[in-house]
Amino acid sequence: MDLDVYVSAHRAEWDRLDDLLRRRRRLTGAEADELVALYQRTATHLSVIQSSAPDPQLTGRLSQLVARARSAVTGTRRASWRDVTRFLAYGFPAAVYRARHWWVPTALLSTVTAVLLGWWIGTHPEVQSSIAAPSELRALTRPGGEYETYYSSHPAASFAAQVWTNNAQAAAMCLVLGIFLGLPVLWILFQNMLNLGVGLGLMSSAGRLDTFLGLVLPHGLLELTAVFVAAGTGLRLGWTLIDPGPRSRRTALAEEGRAALGMAVGLALVLFVSGAIEGFVTPSGLPTWARIGIGIAAELAFLTYVYVLGGRATRAGDTGDIEAAERSATVPTAA
Repeated sequence: MDLDVYVSAHRAEWDRLDDLLRRRRRLTGAEADELVALYQRTATHLSVIQSSAPDPQLTGRLSQLVARARSAVTGTRRASWRDVTRFLAYGFPAAVYRARHWWVPTALLSTVTAVLLGWWIGTHPEVQSSIAAPSELRALTRPGGEYETYYSSHPAASFAAQVWTNNAQAAAMCLVLGIFLGLPVLWILFQNMLNLGVGLGLMSSAGRLDTFLGLVLPHGLLELTAVFVAAGTGLRLGWTLIDPGPRSRRTALAEEGRAALGMAVGLALVLFVSGAIEGFVTPSGLPTWARIGIGIAAELAFLTYVYVLGGRATRAGDTGDIEAAERSATVPTAA
């Protein structure tokens, strides 16, 4: 594309749009319609220049012009309870549902990895001795030992808040670091599965597997599911960088990145629930079956929420991204 010719052909439209935006008086109906039409055309011009003949100075000018026009056309908008309701009822479950082909396999492979690590540690005394001295291992796994007292070592409210904060940070890191081809996500996921496998192996070798599961399952089902969702979404974001599909790489990363950031907020709420269970239910005096039952109920509620509401929202066209009116204009891309 000859940039000089393109600029000459459309400069008058850009100047006219700039003139309309600078007017202090209220625009007439015809002028308002003209402003909208010029905004749409200028946004398309910007996309064409960015993809075909990027020029920093011209791109900067048109970006500012499009941003001003977009603000004038859409007006300022504040978040409302309607946005929160829409996010929880449609956006978040749709984003999780769309990512299910990534986080479900992630969950299955991670669980198998944790079980294999637990079996390896539990059946190999030499591996256990490399983790800690025999006296330290007995202090960890004995009745009333550190594995059990960990969940009641602090007041329930502060413990739940601490657990929630740590898990929310881990989930956010999985979502954000996915942009680095997913490699940091795999490391974070492995560390989590290694910690789970160590506890599983040490407690099973001490003949206390039932106690371990009774302590982990009430909160762990929902907590690990949230981590798997975050990890799977982070991996999908990394894959988008490699294979954006029919979309341009920039558009694909923008769409998937916005959905991932929104998912971080939703997963923080999910992890708040699992943190409350870990702080108040796991160390409680309830029978083991009751504590595990609460964990299963929370897990089933989340999966139902994702597959029913999320599936319905996805079939209706929701992707978990922000509403179309809030997105930047893009030029169509041929498949």
